[in-house]
Amino acid sequence: MSEENSKPPKSFYWTAGIALAWNLMGMSAYVAQVTMTPDAMSALPEAERMLYENVPSWATSAFAIAVTAGTLGCVLLLMRKALAMPVFIASLLGVLAQNYNSFVLMDTMSVLGAVAAIFSAAVTIIGAYLIWFTSDSKKNGWLS
Repeated sequence: MSEENSKPPKSFYWTAGIALAWNLMGMSAYVAQVTMTPDAMSALPEAERMLYENVPSWATSAFAIAVTAGTLGCVLLLMRKALAMPVFIASLLGVLAQNYNSFVLMDTMSVLGAVAAIFSAAVTIIGAYLIWFTSDSKKNGWLS
């Protein structure tokens, strides 16, 4: 085990920075979804519009938690704070709640196709990876 607060390699900062950019794109997608105008909503194909209109508020909240916690976790990681771990766990729980709504309660795949499932799987894998990466970074003494 490395000494506490040892300097991480450049790959640590690259990983955390790319993860931050990823989560900022997620924040952008969340803002786009919740600020969609009635005109933009009416321009969607009917099945897709019905998906957006029928998302329960708890699922929208889960989306907000997922992207906000993911972004905050990345900032904490860049600040080399171990607090990133529970924040990333909250983010992954938000992702899982969102996926439950999309694929168990709603029939998202029939509307958006397999791409929706592939993208959701990627988001889940990245969320789990960030938890592992944070744990590994703490073990290496890079976080305080």
